[in-house]
Amino acid sequence: MRRTKGTLPTVRFFSSLLLTRSAARTRPLHFMVPLSYHPSFFPSVPQNHTHQHPSFNTHQTLYFSSQSDSISELILSNPWSENTENKLQESNPTLTHESVLYVLKKLHKNPGKAAGFFRWVSNKDESKLGTVAYGLILRVLCHKEWMSEFWVVLGEMGKKGIELDEETYKTLRGCFSREKMAKEAASLTEFFNDMVQRSALDARVGTVVKIILGSDWSEEVEKKLGDLKISFSDVGVVKILREVRGYPLRALKFFKWVEERSGFSHNAVTYNAMIRILGRDDCVEDFWNMTKEMKGKGHEMDIDTYIKLLRQFLKWKMMKEAVELYEFMMEGPYKPSIQDCIVLLRQISLSGDPDLDLVFRVVRNYEASGYSLSKGVYDGIHRSLTSVGKFDEADKILSTMKDAGFEPDNITYSQVVFGLCKAGRLDEACEILNGMEAGGCTPDLKTWTILIQGHCLAGEVDKALSCFTNMMEKNCDPDADLLEVLVTGLCSKNRAGAAYTLVVEMVEKARLRPWQSTYKNLIQKLLGEGKLEEALKLLNIMKNHNFPPFPDPFVHYISKFGTVEDAKEFFKALTVKKFPTSTAYLHVFQSFLKEGRHSEAQDLLYKCPHHIRNHVDIVKLFSSTEVGSPA
Repeated sequence: MRRTKGTLPTVRFFSSLLLTRSAARTRPLHFMVPLSYHPSFFPSVPQNHTHQHPSFNTHQTLYFSSQSDSISELILSNPWSENTENKLQESNPTLTHESVLYVLKKLHKNPGKAAGFFRWVSNKDESKLGTVAYGLILRVLCHKEWMSEFWVVLGEMGKKGIELDEETYKTLRGCFSREKMAKEAASLTEFFNDMVQRSALDARVGTVVKIILGSDWSEEVEKKLGDLKISFSDVGVVKILREVRGYPLRALKFFKWVEERSGFSHNAVTYNAMIRILGRDDCVEDFWNMTKEMKGKGHEMDIDTYIKLLRQFLKWKMMKEAVELYEFMMEGPYKPSIQDCIVLLRQISLSGDPDLDLVFRVVRNYEASGYSLSKGVYDGIHRSLTSVGKFDEADKILSTMKDAGFEPDNITYSQVVFGLCKAGRLDEACEILNGMEAGGCTPDLKTWTILIQGHCLAGEVDKALSCFTNMMEKNCDPDADLLEVLVTGLCSKNRAGAAYTLVVEMVEKARLRPWQSTYKNLIQKLLGEGKLEEALKLLNIMKNHNFPPFPDPFVHYISKFGTVEDAKEFFKALTVKKFPTSTAYLHVFQSFLKEGRHSEAQDLLYKCPHHIRNHVDIVKLFSSTEVGSPA
């Protein structure tokens, strides 16, 4: 929550942790058994970190930020009505492309109010509603109870020639699929395909795209574009940029050319389209240069662009760029959600070797914007510290967290367990679970799984099994994730037989349904150890759990090492109704013949059903070899 005026600022405890680089101690952590906390003081550190991104006018930022937030608060605190519209009108807000998107994002959990605001903006200043705004309101309205409004908006898009971008289309399709709305999904696809076809008929856009993609940027390319004598609009420019997004530097050259040579002036819509394209690891410098240029011309990065870029940076493990983007937006008028801080901290902590400086920068910007630390933020800091073995500092965070009114829970303890296991301190990790129980916090399945996985990764599989037994005795039931961990651990020690016994026992006694990947990996390991009988039994259990057949490793194994009887047992395991498919038989015959085992192939063929022996492909296969097909 935001800090209220007059309250003391949150102690900037994390700053001091960056100054403390003490080695992780070997003695048990003091909060193990029982839980205890010590007071600590965390002096603040001068905020002298410089960002790569540009600064901006603070007065203008506060003006737009407060105005957009006041619009959101007005709409959220009142039912949408004529009176609400009048209040909005009286406030006479300065609407921009970016502010409209920001308010729509704030209203995303209130489709009716979002739709009302969207209609109000449409009547007041339709020019502020482009492709991105329409795409955003469609995502907000993509619910069964709002379908009538959804189709109205989509129809308006069609009439106005505003395109539905492919990413939004896929998002909406996914929403319909989850809601089992097949009819709506089909109608949306029809709309999208018609739109794509109409767009393809836009010869001018197609010609420009063809020229840009035809060769590297050069004076000749510029001449060809100039000879077209096209008058560009922001809609046309965005269409072209979208088509050439796979070539970001060419897109950038066109972006600059269209303003320098054609007289077109870029606006917030085209700038945001361009920076979306440049938001990749091989264009980082160009990305920030373009962002700086956009800011210098009075345009802001819209909230939808920010969300897409942040998601992209995190997906590509561009943690530094993700943090700089977060800092940039936190200093601007359209601030990210509180959840973004937690997401960033989590992703940094899961990056393998967390950069504590990045953690510090995220937290500092979060606090500087007036937010007090939540349990999720404390967890994010704590997770990074334990992951890099900074247990003393993690201990202080726990103390501060409790002072702030947040008790340690399974998430907190799981992070310590993970860090200790990663540091090879397995005995201390086990003690954490004892300490939890003594402190009244019962370890959950996630905490047990992390402990067991830590032992498996350290090669201590027998100790992992002992922990598993201990967990079961405490009436904590396993799930498919934990079974996968144990199977992987056992197989890493060439103990596929023991993994098989565990899986069968969990299926038969605990009624557990393993993952498909668990079955497939274990089957391959069993065959690698020559355990065909066990692998076939797993194939039968897999079939009972309605997983698709997994024949390939069996075909390869049986054709090299198996017998005709083994092949018959394999066909039984594959059988769902009366017989396996002819293709299954064909693959086995082909594999036997490829291994030069012609007599085994012939014997197997004689023992196959009549319709298989006379199948055209199988007859052809044997006719083309030295072994003839039986009559």
